[in-house]
Amino acid sequence: MTVLIKGGTVISPTGSTAADVLVDGERIVAVLEPGSTALGADLAASAERVIDATGKYVVPGGIDGHTHMQMPFGGTEASDTFETGTRAAAWGGTTTIVDFVVQRQGERVQETLAAWHAKAGGECAIDYGFHQIIGGVDDDSLKAMDELIEEGVTTFKLFMAYPGVFYSDDGQILRAMQTAASNGSMIMMHAENGTAIDVLVQQALARGETDPVYHGLTRPWQTEEEATHRAIMLARITGAPLYVVHMSAKQAVATLAAHRGEGLNVFGETCPQYLYLSLEKNLAAAGFEGAKWVCSTPLRAEAEGHQEELWKYLRTNDLQVVSTDHCPFCMKEQKELGIGDFSKIPNGIGSVEHRMDLLFQGVVDGRITKERWVELCSTTPARMFGMYGKKGIIAPGADADIVVYDPNGHTSIGLGKTHHMNMDYSAWEGYEIDGHVDTVLSRGTVVIDDNQYLGAKGHGQFIKRGLSQYLS
Repeated sequence: MTVLIKGGTVISPTGSTAADVLVDGERIVAVLEPGSTALGADLAASAERVIDATGKYVVPGGIDGHTHMQMPFGGTEASDTFETGTRAAAWGGTTTIVDFVVQRQGERVQETLAAWHAKAGGECAIDYGFHQIIGGVDDDSLKAMDELIEEGVTTFKLFMAYPGVFYSDDGQILRAMQTAASNGSMIMMHAENGTAIDVLVQQALARGETDPVYHGLTRPWQTEEEATHRAIMLARITGAPLYVVHMSAKQAVATLAAHRGEGLNVFGETCPQYLYLSLEKNLAAAGFEGAKWVCSTPLRAEAEGHQEELWKYLRTNDLQVVSTDHCPFCMKEQKELGIGDFSKIPNGIGSVEHRMDLLFQGVVDGRITKERWVELCSTTPARMFGMYGKKGIIAPGADADIVVYDPNGHTSIGLGKTHHMNMDYSAWEGYEIDGHVDTVLSRGTVVIDDNQYLGAKGHGQFIKRGLSQYLS
């Protein structure tokens, strides 16, 4: 099918320009000056479909580089399947996710990857790739890190948190980083001092402090800053590139920024919840309501200025990516597992549908430019995770993953409004966005249009990723 998107403003990280975009099949074949006759006298007459983007932005489809669909955690499983989660992502203008395969101690990495392929294959509405969690660092899993490069899995996540579940000690992290340094892959790190946190949690429970707010209070910013510094030091020793996930504490990002300033190959990601939500407004909500916003790293105190500092670090490029860490759980029967014991609340927030909109509100509010919006949500994730050229850009030869975004539209977030995730509540209930996703194409197929879902499960394809394009 040929599609002509005409009259819009194409936005890239380097600028914005009025242009028409011609799609043939799954690829973009031309980006033309409005009304150009370079490919024929009347493209609009010859195209099988014409999308009028007058007054709207034409941007590359969003790439959410951090999701957890159907992830087992805390005695339950993330409530979004690959089908429901990717459908919700499409509603919000995201056309590619990179999800996490989970390997625990005693499991073979290759078998866990096969299990995730079985979960996702034939289910996804949009394209998807995988990162590999290494929860048990040993000779076999280190060998698997080399083998998975050929499978298109080129990023490996380690945890300094969750002792007894995913935790790796410094020696194990060192060995994994040595392997990454030798094969060109990238280490992703959950940087919190898990053993110290466990002590603080047990002390809080012993004092009878059981409400959700204590999830945040027992994971103070010092545990994130210390672990971030330690991870960077291990990366220095090994020469491995390092990508620190879901950064929430301004002190941790300041540490990252200082080492980036010395030329170290370290990168940082944050999430919408750390830009907008807070310990005071959300985690400390009355009764058990705060459980809705339990995630790790935790929401930080607005009074301490973390949110404003994170926006600043997005502007200065000391944080390079905004992902969601989408790991949704329902309140009933899932979050409620932690009534009377905050440490048993499944950690996670659902945001995959709202990331593009929430970051665009940052454009409206003057926090970032529209070019930086595209860079954070699409182009940099494509480069960071080895997909750029195919994804993350409006250019001839790229996949036709395209969002037509109306800056003059409006989006109301909440149950019964714009909520398609498989959850019984919205962490973003009542948020109003000055912008709207009008049309979404995934590899040339219109999957969202005029507030209708036109996609189908199984449309999404697995993306074999190359090495990070920031490391070459």
